[in-house]
Amino acid sequence: MSAPVKISLPDGSVREMPAGSTPADVAAAIGPGLAKAALAARVDYGAGSELVDLSRPFAGDAQLALVTSRDEADALELARHDFAHVLAEAVQALFPGTQITFGPSTDDGFYYDFDPDARPFTEEDLPEIEAEMRRIIAADKPIRREVVGRDELIAKWRSVGEAFKAEWAGELPEDEELTVYWSGEDWYDMCRGPHLPSTGKLDPAAFKLTRVSGAYWRGDQKNAMLSRIYGTGWLNKKQLDTHLHRLEEAAKRDHRKLGQEMDLFHLQSEAHGSVFWHPKGYLIWRALEAYMRRAIDTAGYKEVKTPQVMDARQWEQSGHWGKYRENMFVIPDEVPNTEDDGPVISGEAEWMALKPMNCPAHVLIFRQGIKSYRDLPLRLYENGCCHRNEPHGALHGLMRVRQFTQDDAHIFCREDQIVEEARAFCALADRIYNDFGFTYAVKLALRPDQRFGADADWDKAEAELREAVVRAGMATDDYGWEELPGEGAFYAPKLEWHLTDAIGRTWQVGTLQSDRVLPERLDASYIAEDGDKHRPVMLHRAIFGSYERFIGILIEHFAGKLPVWLAPVQAVVATIVSDADDYARDVVRQLEAAGIRVEADLRNEKINYKVREHSLKKVPHMLVLGKREAEEGTVALRSMGAEHQKVMPLAEAIAMLRAEATPPDLRLP
Repeated sequence: MSAPVKISLPDGSVREMPAGSTPADVAAAIGPGLAKAALAARVDYGAGSELVDLSRPFAGDAQLALVTSRDEADALELARHDFAHVLAEAVQALFPGTQITFGPSTDDGFYYDFDPDARPFTEEDLPEIEAEMRRIIAADKPIRREVVGRDELIAKWRSVGEAFKAEWAGELPEDEELTVYWSGEDWYDMCRGPHLPSTGKLDPAAFKLTRVSGAYWRGDQKNAMLSRIYGTGWLNKKQLDTHLHRLEEAAKRDHRKLGQEMDLFHLQSEAHGSVFWHPKGYLIWRALEAYMRRAIDTAGYKEVKTPQVMDARQWEQSGHWGKYRENMFVIPDEVPNTEDDGPVISGEAEWMALKPMNCPAHVLIFRQGIKSYRDLPLRLYENGCCHRNEPHGALHGLMRVRQFTQDDAHIFCREDQIVEEARAFCALADRIYNDFGFTYAVKLALRPDQRFGADADWDKAEAELREAVVRAGMATDDYGWEELPGEGAFYAPKLEWHLTDAIGRTWQVGTLQSDRVLPERLDASYIAEDGDKHRPVMLHRAIFGSYERFIGILIEHFAGKLPVWLAPVQAVVATIVSDADDYARDVVRQLEAAGIRVEADLRNEKINYKVREHSLKKVPHMLVLGKREAEEGTVALRSMGAEHQKVMPLAEAIAMLRAEATPPDLRLP
């Protein structure tokens, strides 16, 4: 008879359970309330906790934490995974002959890819599928895990016409244990798990199918086109309603829609993934660029400009050629053919690439001339235009583009300067994000499995960034401090700044990376105090990330109602009657002289029409002028969001507008 197992619980108590016991048995032993509430378990045999099914027998003595709906991160992951399986089961029940492929959870829900037997699915199918999903949930079907032999599973998939599942099962590692999960006794899917104990643990009112799209099998356009059904899934209806409201609000704030309404930019097929900036949109860009230049000048950076195209040998030496070549725009470096003047292209040396990042070029600038330890730190900044060959399907307005400009800088420093330079950057980023009204979280992304450099260097780099955040006073819950194992770049750990916008979404924007690899690969050195050559450490840093994406975030965060200092048109002078036209022209001249970006609207239209039109374009202020205002030298000021207009002397209005139009870094304390 097998020996009992000792199960340690979070409260420090230890329960001795018979061999073959499961987390569900422990929950039942503690009490019926916990047995009902338990959804899964975290089990730790000494090598780290693993999320498992409640019905999974213990493999030995273990630490156990039972997962309930209060453990929201784990509970949501489980629920969304199960919603995906229920979706697949519902589709196959309603549309016999449909093949299933994959169905993962996502950040706010789930999706599943199908190969329909007759026709692609459409959004008209979703209500019927939702109803069938609710029937499956109401049936409270038990979910059961089964280990299956590889050959048996492949044969089983082939016997029921599931070619995609059979293909995938045949390619999984030989030593991997293959499992299926049964929903009741009549439907199953291949899955690693874990899952909830039964379909009834899902809230039938906490999900919604949202859309249908096409997707290639395994993401390869050479393969079959599948139908992908997306859904959003939550633990309860309140969470779902909150999310749907956020989606509705996000649709209103969509930067693509507002960009068109405000005449800021457009995109078109003649330049996939590149932005056509209109005059008003480029005014926002210029205001941001001027603001950032003032910030980096004050912080001791030197601005540079580097080439768009560089030789492939440079990218190969830096390591980017091997890691990023498929995402680089590569062009031949043509040399004359002496016989017929046609082009000759041969060998890797004759290939050039549009730069996907600025860092190797900044190393080349650093290498010009001999650098002394007294020259460090050297902070090189560039508004660097880069190109990356993003897939067409991944492009999304300003948020994901092929041509973008980074507020990019690289700090070359000595070992003893790293922590202070990183701390100073934390302070600079904090001031800038506060100027825009953002709150943020700071996270440290640690070494990935595949990486360049020695472990000792990674140990130092991670410790230095950690210490810098501590010195900056940001390694606290107030700053959302968190460490992210495995999420660093292939050459360096990095600090990440995650901004929270007005409707609670987060955007990873700023980064700081501590890199000892690239200076070594590109042979950067300085003469140290001992007279020998030493490698500098290279801190890669950005605050906006890219101007395109940051402008998109700003538009959505402010719902187009940008702060006055960023608004492309800060005020409109609009007349009620033509008798006020001359006064309006004089008001415009005075506003322009005060540095206000102003337009005049002297059209023969009703004032309410003018107000509506300029409100749609998110103009912060309107100065409405009639005969009385012209006679008295006043203006009727209508500010966006204010319920009532305010009549004031023109000089007072100009002073108010000038104060609001002053960038935050130039305002007097």
